[in-house]
Amino acid sequence: MAWSAARREAYANDQDAATSLVAVTARTNRQKADQDPSAWMPPTPTATCRYLAEWTATKLRWGLTADQSEIDTINVYAGGPCQMTVVHYIPAP
Repeated sequence: MAWSAARREAYANDQDAATSLVAVTARTNRQKADQDPSAWMPPTPTATCRYLAEWTATKLRWGLTADQSEIDTINVYAGGPCQMTVVHYIPAP
């Protein structure tokens, strides 16, 4: 389903979810670019579970799909080091 211009704008400017905007260094932001978890992970291992939970929360919040490589990567961490991580989200309006 195609999003309306208003929905795209709401997604791009989502400040109602704490996980939508996370402050990072310019270097980290450049390294990540538009890569998903299968291609990029935070440089600090202790941030990995938080990053994956926030990524997943955003996908769920906005009803976004995930490709198989994203799902596989998330499942590896969910079954291992991040198995105690809880994902919290509120569906977008």
